Amino acid sequence: MSVFCFSNNQIKPINEAGVPVTDLLVQRGYGIFDFLRVAKDKPLFIEDHLDRFFHSASIMRLSIPQTREQIKEIVQELIHKNKMPYSGMRLLIAGGDAPDGYTIEHPHLIIIQAPLAEPTAQLPETGISLATYNYARQIPEVKTTDYLMAIWLQPWMKEQGADDILYHHNGNVTECPRSNFFMVTKDNVLVTAAKNMLKGVTRKNILTICAQHQIPFEERDLNVSELATAKEAFITSSTKRIIPVHKIDGHLVKPDYHASFAKKIYDLLVEMEH
Repeated sequence: MSVFCFSNNQIKPINEAGVPVTDLLVQRGYGIFDFLRVAKDKPLFIEDHLDRFFHSASIMRLSIPQTREQIKEIVQELIHKNKMPYSGMRLLIAGGDAPDGYTIEHPHLIIIQAPLAEPTAQLPETGISLATYNYARQIPEVKTTDYLMAIWLQPWMKEQGADDILYHHNGNVTECPRSNFFMVTKDNVLVTAAKNMLKGVTRKNILTICAQHQIPFEERDLNVSELATAKEAFITSSTKRIIPVHKIDGHLVKPDYHASFAKKIYDLLVEMEH
């Protein structure tokens, strides 16, 4: 069965799609994207993802040829044609054909759908290990296609015995390459970075849950030295919801699973999807 995508202003089999070698996405890696999860043929939190998609495009001076409504129609048509009730939908704006390899002229939309396992109904009990690294992404509030550092660091990360990387810059924790980071302080306050990182849709939903359910939280500078005092930590993304962190730079973080912030928030996140 063919998998369909949206490319060159039409829906077509993915093996017939392509990007010109003169496109800025190929020549300079210049592009933005967003990624949303589809569950039971429903594109979850699509309005929030489109908000971020158009915001990223505006900052990167990339005009999106389609309107929000047209993009939603394309997404629904792909869901109908591909028959993937559980999947991921990648919305991508490529910089466009640039014969001089430098000038933005005609950005274009690509949408790709691929199968994706549905997250479990319960928070995973197995936690991951993070290794911290001093690095700041360019234009961090934008979801660009630039993952150069994250990919380059993979061998180093494995040498540290870690599952993912946690960036910090000027002494403050920011984000992981593909997720936001939260920790619980010794005073039982949930803390996440307020700036110099990409604000994820799951992050937004968690902060909404905290406000609605009187869970103490703060958006603020989070000094890297505070990580050693964390009572609990986790990372968040659209694909996984919440993943517990049980080790940071060798320091163990192992809260009571059933009494954890992550467990309570995870259950409330699942409710938000229905």
